Formats: sequence, C-alpha cells, structure tokens
Amino acid sequence: MSLTTPPKVRQLQRALYAKAKANPTYRFYALYDKIYRKDVLLWAWSCCRANGGSAGVDGQSFAGIEAKGVEAWLDQLAKALKEKTYRALAVRRVMIPKPEGKQRPLGIPTIKDRVTQMAAVIVLEAIFEADLTDEQYAYRPQRSAHQAVNEVHELLNRGYREVVDADLSSYFDTIPHHELMKSIARGVSDGAMLMLIKSWLEMAVEEEDGKGGKRRTSLNKDSGRGTPQGAPISPLLANLYMRRFLLGWKQAGWERKLKARVVNYADDCVPRARRDERTRQCATAQPMRVGPSEPAYRSRIQTAFGGYEQKSWS
Repeated sequence: MSLTTPPKVRQLQRALYAKAKANPTYRFYALYDKIYRKDVLLWAWSCCRANGGSAGVDGQSFAGIEAKGVEAWLDQLAKALKEKTYRALAVRRVMIPKPEGKQRPLGIPTIKDRVTQMAAVIVLEAIFEADLTDEQYAYRPQRSAHQAVNEVHELLNRGYREVVDADLSSYFDTIPHHELMKSIARGVSDGAMLMLIKSWLEMAVEEEDGKGGKRRTSLNKDSGRGTPQGAPISPLLANLYMRRFLLGWKQAGWERKLKARVVNYADDCVPRARRDERTRQCATAQPMRVGPSEPAYRSRIQTAFGGYEQKSWS
C-alpha cells in the first residue's frame, strides 16, 4: 500500500531538516512534544499498520485496536507520553530462518511501542538525514539498494576493480549504547527524548524457554549493547552509528591512502580499491577518530563493530 505523508507532518519534517542542514552543530532541545502531536501519532500508526506484523508480549493486535477505536487508543498513548507515564514493554523474540540454514533473531515490540518509536523516527529522521554520509544507502528517504548497486557499478567503471565484501557480524546486536547515545546527543539535547531512546535500547526480551514457557532477559541493558532488530527505531540508530565508522575512515586518511571508496547498506560494507594490495589493507584499516567531540577508538573494523565476515575477494 502506498502512503503519502500528511502535509503538516511533511512541513514539520522539512523545517527540522532545513534547520539541521543550515546549522550542522545545532542541537535540538524541544522535540519530545512533537512525537505526541495528534497528526504525528496518526501518521505513525498508519505506517505501522501498513507494515503489519503480529502482536507483541501484551497480545494486542492491530485488528483488536481497530475494533475498539484507533482514535481513542491514540489519545490514550498521547496522554501517557505527555504525562511521561509511558513505559516500553518487553520485545517478543522469534527466530527467522536464513537461506544458509542459520537463524536470525527478530524482535517484535508491542504495537504501542512500535507506534511510539515510529513517531520518534518521523521527527528524528528529518534531523539526522541532513547529516548522514553519501556512502549510506539503507533505510533513507529516496535511497535504495538499487542505488547502492548502481554506485558499485559506477565505481567499477571508474577503475575500482578490487573489492572487499564485508558483512558486519551481529552488527545490530553489538552497537554500544554509550557511543550510540553520544552520536544522538550530538544533534539532540532534549533530555526527555534521549531518555525515551535509551529506554528502547534497554527493553527486555521475551522468548520461548523450550519447555512450553517463556523467559525474559535483559541482555541489552546488562551488556550496554544492541538495538532490537525489528523495531522501527533500529534502522535509524544503526545508520547513526555506522556514520561514526564512515567519518573515521575518511578523517583517519584511509580513503586517501588506499585510494578506496566505501558503499554501505545496513551492515554490509563494500570497500573498493584500485589495486589488490590496497583492497586487502581495507579489511584491517584502523580509523582513530570520528569527530572533534567524539572519543578516539583503536579497534579495527571487526572489533569496533562486533566482527566482520570477509565474504569474498574478487
């Protein structure tokens, strides 16, 4: 189903984007009240409803909410957000089969949490879209996997014939919360919004215990790492943290030294160089700093981002 952003929501997004683009160092301090605007929440509901999906740990389904009245449900959610009584529930985890026989964990938040996260994305995406790098193609307006493929093809035609196809292992599960929150706080100073995002990062996980029952764990909170795959907010957060590496790659001089280019889509990175030896160096390049206000880090790609699987050389 094709959806069109409501005019007032689009106007809000354009205003936020224009401000962020015109002043890259500006930190937005009044955002939390935007996520419980009636038009923003209604649009967030429409986006989540179009995506479908099953119920979360509370058993509440889209059909059940519609049967009782969407408007009243959204009014209750807006009230909870405004009065700051909203609390995120646990994420229901299911395992999705992968083509190679492995399984991928997928988190299913409650619909209440999905709609609230989507409302936050509607507001925050406009701000951070102005700041993401050109190499990033995933989960962005007017960008797609096809454009990433076209970029790779163009680089091939320009002489970048040596390739490292790197799939960052467990990327979503290993993003460090402290560094991620610093990346967010670089553009957002609204304490209520930051606390809301942190609560989503620390949501408990509920899964089958193999004995007919369920168990809950708080691994993300305990380890200080990971974003829930399947949650509407996760793609935006993943892009924000990936930005750290891409800026570090350039600022440490690796793009210039190796005469290489990176094409990024989600947890897939494709560094491309003109000579085989330079391409092999791409896989162990060590970006040291990602910005004047962010800490240096010494880890290689594989330790900074939870490991990588070198899938192919060509």
